[in-house]
Amino acid sequence: MINPERIPSTEPTGPTHERVFRALRAQIMHGEIIPGQAMTIRGIAGEFDVSMTPAREAVRRLTAEGALSMSKTGRVTAPLLSTERIEELASIRALLEPELASRAQPRAHMALIERLHNINTTVEEAIVKKDAVGYIRANLEFHRTLYLRAQAPAMLAMVETVWLQMGPTMSALYARLQRPNAAGNHRTAIAALRAGDEPGLKLAIRADVTQGLRMLGT
Repeated sequence: MINPERIPSTEPTGPTHERVFRALRAQIMHGEIIPGQAMTIRGIAGEFDVSMTPAREAVRRLTAEGALSMSKTGRVTAPLLSTERIEELASIRALLEPELASRAQPRAHMALIERLHNINTTVEEAIVKKDAVGYIRANLEFHRTLYLRAQAPAMLAMVETVWLQMGPTMSALYARLQRPNAAGNHRTAIAALRAGDEPGLKLAIRADVTQGLRMLGT
């Protein structure tokens, strides 16, 4: 069930349809909505205490991004990705995310590195707790925090679309990862940032975005 109380307080304000879109988009990206979970426009409107129009517009936009699908009867679901689709999206991440990290590296400062360290502590805590949603949320926060320093908004937008499409499937298949290795790859990336090691940073990010996804696709 979509829980509006879990929407972060940092969600941008604006028109009602934009608020619903961003909140629902974040929940899909973080795996709070699992593949096949049945929803309706009316139900979404009720959960967010809005009219049907902004709920319908949010679903329309998320369907265009490949995050949701809607049947002729109005049933809204998040699709479960095939192995082939997971591999395709992993390839996109492997191409774009090391490049974003590379562009961010010259702009990395000690405050950013400390912030990444703190986020990775949250990643490790979620792994210990076997908290799939918490793990996905913190993992993506780590990557987004780094990539924002790249100052490449078009590239980051493409990556976020991939994260969005993968969120529900990542959550549903989280248990198959058994021991997620994101925290270790993140520590390697942080060490590379401290050392100004761009090749090492790119290798750490590429390993992070491909290793777990390969396990999901097997």
